[in-house]
Amino acid sequence: MQNTFLSGSYSCNDVIFLLKEITGLISESSNEYRENAIQSGTHYSEMLPIEYSPTEEYMKLFYETLEQNKTKLAKLTAAISNKIINTRGTDIVLVSLARAGTPIGILIKRYIKYKYNLDLPHYSISIIRDKGIDKNALQYILKNHPNSSLQFIDGWTGKGVINDTLIKACDDFYKETCIKLNPELAVLSDPGYCTNLYATREDFLIPSACLNSTVSGLMSRTVLNEAFISKTDFHGAKYYKELASIDVSNLYIDTISSQFSLAEESIKISESDSLFLDNEPLPNYKGLNDVYKIQKLFNIKNINLIKPGVGETTRVLLRRIPWKILVDSLDNPNLKHIFKLADDRNVPIEVYKDMSYSCCGIIKPKELGDI
Repeated sequence: MQNTFLSGSYSCNDVIFLLKEITGLISESSNEYRENAIQSGTHYSEMLPIEYSPTEEYMKLFYETLEQNKTKLAKLTAAISNKIINTRGTDIVLVSLARAGTPIGILIKRYIKYKYNLDLPHYSISIIRDKGIDKNALQYILKNHPNSSLQFIDGWTGKGVINDTLIKACDDFYKETCIKLNPELAVLSDPGYCTNLYATREDFLIPSACLNSTVSGLMSRTVLNEAFISKTDFHGAKYYKELASIDVSNLYIDTISSQFSLAEESIKISESDSLFLDNEPLPNYKGLNDVYKIQKLFNIKNINLIKPGVGETTRVLLRRIPWKILVDSLDNPNLKHIFKLADDRNVPIEVYKDMSYSCCGIIKPKELGDI
């Protein structure tokens, strides 16, 4: 098995990526090329987008958002970490889903160490829509932690596709190995109403959604392409060492971690804070029903072209060819970076209030031409 154990630009004490490094083996493709290929049948995981360096103005927006939300993010990290410990116990391995789940997994690991004095193992592994989870990575974790259970972690939910992919992957894994894994996903934000393990269902900007590799340990999206990945390999990823000078991965983690003591005090003082209410509805995939309405209203044939939520809309604007952006309000303070990105790319914005999300990105269908 030709695999490399990576921590990216993070400390190996924070995370180990169970990924095969394919730096130098795969070239990046433009958004236009990828969009045509994806809508013509090529799977997104076979290619990588070009990692653009963010502008100075955009980075200023990232820093401002992080500064404004750092205590809130620490509180949410505390909330989901406590839920994990109370629900799953302490004999667990944290398994974040690369790459959006990785910074959240590190924050959870750090908070659990801060509060409970437990240094839990934390790995980041690949999961891919329509393809499933990296079974070789799962086998590695189970072999090295035979008496522990796995807690999967992601950043947020959109339509619930990754959540469903994880459930199916765990079911398939059980059929193949007779090893039962708990597929309940822990997320910071669950605006799609997909899981019980969430800190909030508010659809707000998690600043790590603003950037790509430069807030994810300089790691690319994960790749599953048989030209580079054999059946015995971990899924692949590229390491962007050339972006080290603008890397904010550890700054992001350290900034939020520095607020843990304030988060702890806040939880003790304000148990009734709306962030921590447990009497919200059980998972009902409300967000997906909202997406179906959008699909019908705008006559979108492929539901995969609809990306709801702040995190997913950000990705559409950074990595895809957007057609239009729906927002719940033009005055929503959580959407400053969305308005900035849309303006930069001349993407129209429409107000649409009938959704549980703050915003929704719609990718331009190929049949409209000029992708």
